[in-house]
Formats: sequence, C-alpha cells, structure tokens
Amino acid sequence: MYPQFITYLLQFIKFQEKIIYALLGILLGKSVAKAPFDEPVNKPYRKLQVDDMPVIETLEKLDYKKLIHDYKVEHGKVLKPITRRKNSVVTVPETLTCPKCSAPSEYLYANNGNSGQYKCKVCACLFSKQNRFLKEAIIKCPHCLKTLERIKERRDFYVYKCKNNNCSFYKKNLRKMTKEEKQQFKNDPQAFKVRYIFREFNFDFKPLAKESPISPKVDLSKIYVSPHTLGLILTYHVNYGLSARKTAALMYDVHGVKISHQTILNYMNSVALITKPFVDHYPYELSNSFCGDETYIRVKGKWHYLFFFFDAVKKIILSYPVSPNRDTPSAIKALDQVLQKFKEIPEDLMFVVDGNPIYILAQHYFAQHGIHFDIHKVIGLTNEDPVSKEYRPLKQIIERLNRSFKGNYRATTGFGSQEGSVSYVTLFVAYFNFLRPHASLENKVPVMIPELEMMPNMPERWTKLISMAQDFLAEQQAA
Repeated sequence: MYPQFITYLLQFIKFQEKIIYALLGILLGKSVAKAPFDEPVNKPYRKLQVDDMPVIETLEKLDYKKLIHDYKVEHGKVLKPITRRKNSVVTVPETLTCPKCSAPSEYLYANNGNSGQYKCKVCACLFSKQNRFLKEAIIKCPHCLKTLERIKERRDFYVYKCKNNNCSFYKKNLRKMTKEEKQQFKNDPQAFKVRYIFREFNFDFKPLAKESPISPKVDLSKIYVSPHTLGLILTYHVNYGLSARKTAALMYDVHGVKISHQTILNYMNSVALITKPFVDHYPYELSNSFCGDETYIRVKGKWHYLFFFFDAVKKIILSYPVSPNRDTPSAIKALDQVLQKFKEIPEDLMFVVDGNPIYILAQHYFAQHGIHFDIHKVIGLTNEDPVSKEYRPLKQIIERLNRSFKGNYRATTGFGSQEGSVSYVTLFVAYFNFLRPHASLENKVPVMIPELEMMPNMPERWTKLISMAQDFLAEQQAA
C-alpha cells in the first residue's frame, strides 16, 4: 500500500509543479526557469501512404495562329476576336490564355457567366482556372490507366483518386483484408486506404533556385575588436559550444576583453550572413551516399525542426534549413539545397531517410518538375526489412551528426529569433565542413582549403574563412 501511495504523491507533486510554472509564465510574461518536463514532443508520423508516380500523358499542343490561318483558307474570311458588350458584368481575365492552343483572352468566352468556365473560340476547348493542368496533361492511374479524378484541395496540393472499381491496386487491397477488416470497411470505408492516390503540388517553389546574398547589419570592418579577437569568440562559441554569456565571461576573465553577450550575438549574425553564400555555393566534391534527418531546436520558446542532409562519405553537410513545421515544403527546401550543389544531377542519385512520408512527397514534387532520384527509407530501430538492413549504417551516420550538433547547441538553451537560429546553424555548418577534423577522415577536415590549412591556429582560420567569404561575395556582386 505504501509504495502505491508514494507513487500517487509523486504524480500529484509533478502535476502541481506544472501548474506553478504555468502560473509564473502567465504572471511574469516569460519563462523564469526551464521546467524539467520541457522536452520536445516526439509525435508519431501522420498515417500517410504515398503511392507510386502516376502515368502523365501530355496532350498535343495546337497553335492558335495556324488555326486562324486555316479557318481563313477554309471559310474565306478572318476569324475575328470576340465582341463583348460594353455594360456586360461577365469578364475574362486579360492574362488568361487557352491551355490547348494558347489563344489570348480576346478569343475566350465566359461560357457560364462568372462561374469560372471558359470556352476558346479558336479550338473550342472548355476549361477553367482550376482544371488547366488537366487540359495540359492527363493524369492516369499506373495500375489501370484510368484518368484520375480530383477529389480534394489542400493548402499546398490537390488530391487525385482512382475511382475505377476494377483497378488492380484497389482489388489487391481488398483481397488483403481480413474478415474483421472487411466488415469494418463496409461500416466505415474512410478508415482504410484502398484506392490509388496522387498529390499535385501547387505552391510556388522553383527547384534549383539560388538565393541572392544579404548584406549584414553590422559591418565587421568597423567593429571595436581585432580580427584575432573575433576569431577567438567564434572558436569558443561555435567550436566548443559555449553560450554567448560564457563566451563573454571567458573573454574578460582570460583575455581581459570586456564584451557583452549581445554584442557577441550581433557578431555571430553578421559572420553567418557573410559566410552563408560561401558555404552554400562552394564547389564540393561529393560522393553518391547521401542521408537526411531532422532534429529539434528551440526558437522563441517553441520547438522547431532542423533538416540536415549529409554526404556520408565526404562528411559534408549539404542542407540545413530551419522550419517551424515538419512538413512537405520543408523537406522540398532541404532536398533543393542539396540539388543546388550539383552542376548536373546524377542519374543514380539516392537519399536515405527515415520513415517520414514527407520525403516521398518531396520526391514526387521534384519528379513533377523533371528531377528524378531514389528515396530509401530506414524505419525504426531494428532491421525488419531488407532496405533498412542495407542502409542502416547511413542512417546511423546522420544520427551521429545530430548528436554532434546537439552537443554544441545545448549550451544556447534555444534562440530568441528565427534569425538567431539560422545564424548559429550556419556557423556550425561552416565549422563542420571547413574547420573541424574528423577521425573517419584520418583527422582531416572534410573540405581541405590550402589557405586555411596554412593558418597556425583556429582563430586565424576563422578570420581567413571570413576573408574568403567576403571575397566570394564581392565576386558574386561584380558578376
């Protein structure tokens, strides 16, 4: 009886502790201490199955100018544009063109008033803004070759479904059900995914688009400390994972340099902005073994996700976006940053990731833009399938990278802004790729630059790296 009573009291005390922290946060407007229960929530992935790519048939494109010319030859008169009434409330957008023959808006009817359907006078094509893609291409089920039907509209994509009852994919899933599942399927068919589903992404994101450099707010040439002192600050804060406050205290106690922790953070943001283009666009020599994973960091008191993609052989971090969401757009951005590193995308490009379905959706997105690569999923902690068994070592390598980052990040206890989190991650990547020796590389850095190797110590290497990044920026701006 006594052990059960003690257990109950401990649970009650923990519940009271949570209430106390919540009340302190309400009264003071901020967290006064880090609660022991303040840990990232390891949410399971949403139950989502991603099917194979559909069969996409591109329709034959017509030329409205040729059609107008043929009409004149056949009928002996010119096909005139549409004459619209002056006081008509029905309008056709001037930028709208026919998806079949590219006829301009002058030849387009508002076929059903202002309800959104249009008809081309030149080729008689019926279409609307929403189904323009269906007029430019036909999406078919890869199992039965029936045209898919759009059933839902989401924020970032449209959902298409194969509704053919004779589809082999549909029948196969029905046959796999047990008697209990079949009975449940009759009562609640929405609880099962038995039909082929495809998602067409509609958000505005251009693969392989490079971002232009951003000028830093603090001019490093006008700071009050010497370049060597700045190199010392970067070494303590980034290499050894000391917090900004501890770095400031160390600079004063050991080197006699009085500097505030906020000034250190300002320096970090400026250095990160200068070095980011250099880190992102450096001509890395890459292998063909890439792995990716996401880890947690804290921004403005909330857990965010850091997406790492990594060359497992060369030990080079290729992608590191920070996002408040673990969703498909974030996965697409992370993969896009890797693709930017290639002059030509290899035909055998392959990534190893965990079981999160957002990477499969990202693969489909790039395939829709003509960029193809393979995704291999390593699921769970045990090798329950041949793919997990074969690619488990790559997954363990990216997990080791996550632990290395957390070892440096832990002292920061989070960031007060999105800018601060991106700056710190950028500096960590610069250190990891260009300055940090790796035991698996015979204690050599992943990217060996002779100018950095000639420097006698780490502070001097940091200052040389900043100088090289500034030269790179000057060349980019002059080009």
